[in-house]
Amino acid sequence: MKKVLFFLLLIPFWASAQEQNIQDFVIKENLSKNGKLAVVALDSIGNTNETINGNYMFTINGFSQALQFHDGVAVPNQKIESSTFVFFNHKNQEKSKGRLFYIYKTDNGLSPFAISGLMFLIIPAIVLGIAYMFKKVIMTAIALAIVFFIFNHSQGLDLSKIFESIFSSLKNLLG
Repeated sequence: MKKVLFFLLLIPFWASAQEQNIQDFVIKENLSKNGKLAVVALDSIGNTNETINGNYMFTINGFSQALQFHDGVAVPNQKIESSTFVFFNHKNQEKSKGRLFYIYKTDNGLSPFAISGLMFLIIPAIVLGIAYMFKKVIMTAIALAIVFFIFNHSQGLDLSKIFESIFSSLKNLLG
């Protein structure tokens, strides 16, 4: 009997409560369409995690704020007055999750668009690539023009005739 009582007393120490962590979240417009956003906690497969209840710390555009979650949904106090960028960050015991959103405000309500952090690497890389290719094209065009002028100058074609030919072609194209 003492052994059974001893094991019954140890059961609360062995049992541990399941931790409620926000693994992922998404931003949506609040259902009341009052100009506020809703933070929706997601589970591992992307559905609303309705077991999330209580206060969770979020950093919104650099300001810490405790959001009160009810059935996986919380509404920050700030009202969105115009289209803007908003960065949400949440840190739990395991990891930190941050997401940037562009909130587009219309007369019909708010439309949040998630922006991937990779875009801040991809877009400048594309611009630099185009500039680099354009630089190569310009250098190639300059080299070909020099060769063209040297070749044609020796054959009796001077710069005035080239410009005259260009203007004549443009007039024929336009008129």
